[in-house]
Amino acid sequence: MTPSLLKLLQSIDTPTVCNAIEVAQGKRGFNAFTRGTMQCSAPEDRAIVGYARTAKIAAIHAPTEPPEVIKARRMSYYKHMAEGPRPAVTVIEDLDFPDCIGAFWGEINTTIHKGFGISGTLTNGVMRDLGDLPEGYPVVAGSIGPSHGFVHVKEIGTPVEIFGLAVQDGDLVHADRHGAVVVPTEVIPTLEEAITKLLDTESIILDAARQDRFDFEKFQKAWARFEGART
Repeated sequence: MTPSLLKLLQSIDTPTVCNAIEVAQGKRGFNAFTRGTMQCSAPEDRAIVGYARTAKIAAIHAPTEPPEVIKARRMSYYKHMAEGPRPAVTVIEDLDFPDCIGAFWGEINTTIHKGFGISGTLTNGVMRDLGDLPEGYPVVAGSIGPSHGFVHVKEIGTPVEIFGLAVQDGDLVHADRHGAVVVPTEVIPTLEEAITKLLDTESIILDAARQDRFDFEKFQKAWARFEGART
């Protein structure tokens, strides 16, 4: 991912990325995106963009493994998050879903991850401490709740699933208040061009519709240009 592509991805929303991937692929049918409504801690912030650092947690039941095993795995988790390519996104599957109760994402944990240089978090689990999370570190989560329960790390660096989206450690993720997508590796070299083409094409119909005295005749003309630009 080039610096210019990163800057562009951070400036646009996830639906635009979804559409641009189809432009890059030359067809409809892209389906590597979340399903359902998610919560965003900072809906006005720029999009979260980065390479996935994955893990799985659980919180309803207390862990049955020895405390020293749980503590060692937690430290291994933080080591995994502190390392790897940047920009990065923490992608956490809560194994208690859809009955998640453990808010792993509060003021302390988000501040730690931001300090590691991570761009934000995507999770099907719970967040809390809204209003106290660090500026510039959005969390896109499945729900909001007050308690951490018995939250503990179960797996590190394994494939995860977030609201129907399968994510591998290292995948390029784009997320915002709409949800998230995984950018296919094969489209990354042409994605910047595809985004630019998409925005230019959409401006044909949007600019026309925003003009005074816009009517059906002007719509028809703009739509013909719009359709022609898409082919």
